[in-house]
Amino acid sequence: MRTLPDQENSAGGSGLDAYAPRICVRACGRAWELARAADLEQLWDAMTDDPRNFEDERLPYWTELWPSSVALAEWLALRREEIAGRACLDLGCGLGLTALVGQWLGARVTAVDYEEAALGFARQNARLNQVPQPLWTLMDWRRPAVRAGSMARIWGGDIMYETRFVAPVLRFLQHALAPDGAAWVAEPGRAVYEAFLHALHHGGWQGRRVHAAQVEPLYAQPVPVTVQVWEIRRRVR
Repeated sequence: MRTLPDQENSAGGSGLDAYAPRICVRACGRAWELARAADLEQLWDAMTDDPRNFEDERLPYWTELWPSSVALAEWLALRREEIAGRACLDLGCGLGLTALVGQWLGARVTAVDYEEAALGFARQNARLNQVPQPLWTLMDWRRPAVRAGSMARIWGGDIMYETRFVAPVLRFLQHALAPDGAAWVAEPGRAVYEAFLHALHHGGWQGRRVHAAQVEPLYAQPVPVTVQVWEIRRRVR
């Protein structure tokens, strides 16, 4: 798994050293081209014009491709037979990589994000990669817009940045996941996931690490990022 910079925007070496409006990443045996908005710093500067953006948690994480998404895409490929033909949900889809991978592997994917702009780029990326469009849905996970118990598999890559996100995510899983379903969460070792695993243990869930991978980051840095994928199921009583 190696992130491949857009040649027109690359200065060479491993990883980008400047913003590129299109990026290419290899996963599941093929290349995926992703269009995106302005870089994170530019979007952050634009947000400061309206303090309501901070009150509503509209931080523009979606415009980046995070290493967790690449590792999660590879995990989906390993579980292809498990997701093919089944209702699956991508939680916090961003630019759409793992939603597109799931759809390409045969899953019936509903992909949700809090930001309408992210879904616009995700739709464009489905066309770029010639993948049938998932069902793109604008949704706040605190107010689920999917039928209870309807999803056989739910996945998300690097979806929690603060401990206050833990409880809403678990409530969403409780609502949307089928009784015998499983959720896959990919994370790069952020401290918040310690709180997440603690909440699982005390909240009627069981979690186990099912996959680990080293991923070259989008931007140049000395070492790759280690990503872990956790499988979460309801605890058998």
